[in-house]
Amino acid sequence: MALQEKIDVLILGSGGREHALLKACLRSPRVGKVRVAPGNGGMALEAECLPVDVADPAAVLALVRRTGSGLVIVGPEVPLAAGVVDVLEDAGVPAYGPRAAGARLEASKAFTKDFLFRHGVPTAASATFTALEPALAHVRGGPVPVVIKASGLAAGKGVVIATTHAEAEAALRDMMGAKVFGAAGDEVVVEEFMQGEEASIMLMVCGEEYLMLPPSQDHKRVGEGDTGPNTGGMGAYAPADVVTPEVERRVRQEIIEPTLRGLRQDGVDYRGTLYVGIMVTAQGPKVVEFNVRFGDPECQVLMPSLETDPVAIMESIARGTFKASSVRLRPGSTVIVVLAAGGYPGEIRKGDVISLPGRLPADVDILHAGTVRLADGSVATSGGRVLGVVAHGPDLRSAVRLAYEVVPLIKFEGCHYRRDIGHRQLRRESAR
Repeated sequence: MALQEKIDVLILGSGGREHALLKACLRSPRVGKVRVAPGNGGMALEAECLPVDVADPAAVLALVRRTGSGLVIVGPEVPLAAGVVDVLEDAGVPAYGPRAAGARLEASKAFTKDFLFRHGVPTAASATFTALEPALAHVRGGPVPVVIKASGLAAGKGVVIATTHAEAEAALRDMMGAKVFGAAGDEVVVEEFMQGEEASIMLMVCGEEYLMLPPSQDHKRVGEGDTGPNTGGMGAYAPADVVTPEVERRVRQEIIEPTLRGLRQDGVDYRGTLYVGIMVTAQGPKVVEFNVRFGDPECQVLMPSLETDPVAIMESIARGTFKASSVRLRPGSTVIVVLAAGGYPGEIRKGDVISLPGRLPADVDILHAGTVRLADGSVATSGGRVLGVVAHGPDLRSAVRLAYEVVPLIKFEGCHYRRDIGHRQLRRESAR
């Protein structure tokens, strides 16, 4: 296919990550028409949004055939684990994302721990359980803090850091007894607690060829100073200087290369995003988790970090022709500040009409996540993380300043956000 021929693109998903991917498609000279399934209220202002069960491979294939889409970009993990890419590729449709065999790296934490141990990739010591009583006995006799993880997909919420034995036992009873995460808690991984600072390493992978995007750092806690309950992510920035050149060298040599080599040895042709969550410990970087798609909100700060067209990269990976040497990164820093609904991450408000600024400064975007378009054309809240303000600048301090100039211009009842995104790096910079 000649690169000059434009292609129609279908994006699967409905969150802020998918809105960032939509923005990339709208800016791409490679793309003709872009559609989103199912999308959200903000995306509906920019592209055709179509209803579909993204976890139903047959329904997705039928939609692709009806729309004539030449490339499918899969945003969330559920359709990947369900084998959507397998069905599309078997039907001759290029799709960005791993097949189900590769998606097991996120779909089963127990599978991933076994993979890491077999291939000598540094990670926390752990034990896996499928019955409650042995798991309870294990934590009673072990140290705290300890990390309790539901093995299956739990929408990013199946992890508890227990600081006491009582908390560890309660987490196990919730997951394995009360099934608060459903079938995801049928199998549980109990891990040692790793001391250090976390970072997100996002790779765009085509077999053993890969592009490492700028390292990023998410802010999981709802409150300033990393206080309060965990969330899906209240903000992020890239690049994150906790990943020093020496840490990056070790990540490549000790984590990425053995992981991609191990996938090939296990017969997995991995093509798509591989998200490596790492802990930078005193002993060096160790794997916290793998995800098989772009992080949310990390994707929102990484798309603006690419000078090379992201869609062209994703298409070449889907077709198996990608060469990392052809990619150029954009200098500077990017930040996202997430605006959440009242009550988030607990019981949230919905249906509040959103007031948005009419014009935005250059290098600022507002990305929609939990929004719905009303009959009168206005947009209202429909989820916990409602919007994200993304800003790019020559350095982190400039990007943060620009984002926080725009955030107060957005109004909806119950809106709350963190005012300290990037605080760790900014504090380090101030101390130099």
